[in-house]
Amino acid sequence: MSGFRDKGFGDRLSTAQNARKAMLERVRAKPGADDPAVAERRAARQAISAAREARLAEREAAKVAEQARVAAEREASQAAEHEQRRAQEANEAVERAERAERQVALEAEQKAARDARYAARKARK
Repeated sequence: MSGFRDKGFGDRLSTAQNARKAMLERVRAKPGADDPAVAERRAARQAISAAREARLAEREAAKVAEQARVAAEREASQAAEHEQRRAQEANEAVERAERAERQVALEAEQKAARDARYAARKARK
């Protein structure tokens, strides 16, 4: 145990003082705000930030344009479906009217045939 050395209060104080001095030297060694390297890094960060904001704005504009395109396509397809439905309903109405006319004509023809048979039967008696 001859290598063990008990640190005293003075040793701890000097160690703390040395640590404070080292921290102070590190702070003093950092370049100031007016240093050209710091100004260059700040300008680079600002350029990167501006480019990022431009990309975000471009992406947002593209998203809005895509949404507008999709909405226009949806509106056009809905208008086409609506027009097709109206045309189909008109065709069905015409078909129903023709079917009703054919039914009326068929009923009139059947009545005429029935009346003719009735008249023939009366004539035979």
